[in-house]
Amino acid sequence: MTKRRKVGNLLALAVLSALVQRPMHPYEMASVLRARGKDRDMAVKWGSLYTVVHNLDKHGLIEAAQSSREGGRPERTVYRVTDAGRAELEDWTRELLSTPEEEHPRFEAGLSVMAGLAPDEVTTLLRRRLEALETRIAAQRAALDRERAQIPRLFLVESEYALAMREAEAAWTRSLLDELAAGTFPGLEQWRAYHRTGRLAPDVAGLAERGSVTD
Repeated sequence: MTKRRKVGNLLALAVLSALVQRPMHPYEMASVLRARGKDRDMAVKWGSLYTVVHNLDKHGLIEAAQSSREGGRPERTVYRVTDAGRAELEDWTRELLSTPEEEHPRFEAGLSVMAGLAPDEVTTLLRRRLEALETRIAAQRAALDRERAQIPRLFLVESEYALAMREAEAAWTRSLLDELAAGTFPGLEQWRAYHRTGRLAPDVAGLAERGSVTD
């Protein structure tokens, strides 16, 4: 079970990971995190950066190292990570690496209700998705190949994982399309009949009411 964090926004994790390298002010944190592509690795809302920094400071995970003012500009504070913040970063990283967490991708949500569309339309939509996936996979592979020539693998494993997940999704989608095209998808005729008549067969309706046994 995942822990309740004092500052649970994943942007806080990214900020702590930057500050263990050296003290920074928030604008510099944003520049460094963007350069590292952290907005590709996690859902980052840059508008909340100052709030996250304030909350980390409030809970003693970071602290002001120095403040300066240039001309009429607002005061700029440089922050450093505290011992408590370093411990939080390490504990959070251990949890993320070791503990599977239930996630709900939008694609999974779409699959859960795809029976509401006719099989032929679903096939068209999945083909469109597969084409988009294959385009993105090719771009990710090319980018990863370029990065491997300059960056140690230790700092690319998240990109490798993202590519592997996208490749797995493409392979699964391709397999589903093959079943639909060959007519071997179980219950395909009942699915088609439902869209012709507007009625589910009693046995299928009963299963639909009960839902998935794997939830």
